Amino acid sequence: QVQLVESGGGLVQAGGSLRLSCAASGSAFRLNAMGWYRQAPGKQRELVAAITSGGSRNYADSVRGRFTISRDNAKNTVYLQMNSLKSEDTAVYYCNARVGPDGYWGQGTQVTVSS
Repeated sequence: QVQLVESGGGLVQAGGSLRLSCAASGSAFRLNAMGWYRQAPGKQRELVAAITSGGSRNYADSVRGRFTISRDNAKNTVYLQMNSLKSEDTAVYYCNARVGPDGYWGQGTQVTVSS
């Protein structure tokens, strides 16, 4: 089992920045890919960014160049630096981690961007 705890969400004006953190505990030493998803009201959950244990990154087209995902393997923590935020980035952001074939989710953190 892996437990994920997110932090760093909040309210920010358009053009501003936020940094999300997700700390993993439990069987975190076996973590593979970690990532961030988001779900806006009335929309499906979508991948925002992901990073493998080796550091390879993948971004949604809508955030590439504005968001940066990183991880600290020693701390079992993944981060999402979000810059130049837009109103369309408003959503609940969820941390995801994979251990072998199993996927785990955090509880979500709200990000609201005011225009």
